[in-house]
Amino acid sequence: PYNKPYYEGFFRNYGFEEYFEQVTNHLDLSEPFPERFWKIAEWVRKKPGFEWRHFEWKKSEQYIRDLKEIYDEAWQNHDNFTPLSLSTIIGEMDQTRSFLEEEFIWFVYHEAEPVAFLVMFPDVNQLLKPMEGKMGLINKLRFMWLKKQKKINRARITIMGVKTQFQRFGLESGIFWQMNEVMKKPEFQHYKEIELSWVGDFNPKMQSIHKAVGAKFGKRHRTFRLLFDKTTGSPQRHKTI
Repeated sequence: PYNKPYYEGFFRNYGFEEYFEQVTNHLDLSEPFPERFWKIAEWVRKKPGFEWRHFEWKKSEQYIRDLKEIYDEAWQNHDNFTPLSLSTIIGEMDQTRSFLEEEFIWFVYHEAEPVAFLVMFPDVNQLLKPMEGKMGLINKLRFMWLKKQKKINRARITIMGVKTQFQRFGLESGIFWQMNEVMKKPEFQHYKEIELSWVGDFNPKMQSIHKAVGAKFGKRHRTFRLLFDKTTGSPQRHKTI
């Protein structure tokens, strides 16, 4: 574990209570998706009115606006939700230019309306960790050389979003189908694993998707919180979204 087991006791004794739990699962790309998943994904992909597109830098402004629109609507019921700002998204995307793969980010449109997205990045930590955060000129050149040599073999799905009215359409299955097809391409076959990061127990829909694609347990993270105003009663767990 990242933290010693006795840390939890310290927090609980001080009055902290568990707010939510998040799980990171792993998808082995050498293993086929379950047959039931394929049937659902094929059914979803044939729904009329839907279109599937991957990110393109030449159209980045439009895709960034679409991502913001979907995220702000899909995550508005999340506790402590804050709408994304376009400047924040643009700034973070610009920082990924050296390693982002256009076909690792997908959008779903329904009759031209953006309704869902998935963002996945190469796990550059595999290259950065040995450099200990020191990104001088030599390490920058080393990073680019290692990336070109395809030394990264893991990708990480960092966030997904589906507009509320489309959350029972199975669009996540269709996106995973697209991702699986991308990973079969020769230029991406050095990837052996996808990490599905930080899915909370307040998001049972996404937990079900992980199970449907056959993902295996990787890590567990727990978030504790302490209410300073004791008159509000015992802290509640994060509400289900």
